Amino acid sequence: MGDPKFARPKTSTPTHPWKQARIEEEHELKSKYGLKRVGGMREIWREKSALRRHRNQAMKLIGRVDSSEGHFAREKGDLIDSLYRKGLLSEGSDIDDVLQIEVEHMLSRRLQSVVYYKGLAPTMRSARNLIVHGHICIGNQRMTVPGYHVLREEEDNIQYSTNSPYADPEHQFRKDMEQLRLTMVSELEEEEVSERDTDAEFVEQIKSDSANAPTVDDTVPEKEDGESDD
Repeated sequence: MGDPKFARPKTSTPTHPWKQARIEEEHELKSKYGLKRVGGMREIWREKSALRRHRNQAMKLIGRVDSSEGHFAREKGDLIDSLYRKGLLSEGSDIDDVLQIEVEHMLSRRLQSVVYYKGLAPTMRSARNLIVHGHICIGNQRMTVPGYHVLREEEDNIQYSTNSPYADPEHQFRKDMEQLRLTMVSELEEEEVSERDTDAEFVEQIKSDSANAPTVDDTVPEKEDGESDD
């Protein structure tokens, strides 16, 4: 029968475990995307490892002398199509655009992030709780994995599970969410209005200062009688 096969780990840990800049960056990402308080770093390392594989494959194809036809052309097209379906590339992207993908793009495609962006949860942390407790589904499939990468075609099918109490639009949680959304929209509109007013005041101030500024003739002192140019 032979020896049983063991899956190799796909997550690469940092080469240096105590770099302060990297640790601070990962703590900010963990807080921003509501990752696990214990083990959240490993979720970031998993996304960085996947991103590294995409970049390595893209650099291998970029380094080919002729990848416009044959096997390498098909491999390049498959990579771009795959990343487009995953929502990491926009339509019409090229192989060079793969190198522009950052770890935040990877984290934003997780189910937890998409649920929050769609307005189904008030915070990233609450989005994780909703998923873990089975309140979120994609189509008819209930999802309980916050780190699942949502495909582009699945975004519109994310909703509350049919057996979840939050599926009722009259639930107090849904009403609070709607009120929160309206509050955030009004605050954004007020900020835009205040920014426009500030910009207008700034422009008027610049015009006023320019009008009151002394001219060149005013700044040159008049010559007294008998004074020469030397």
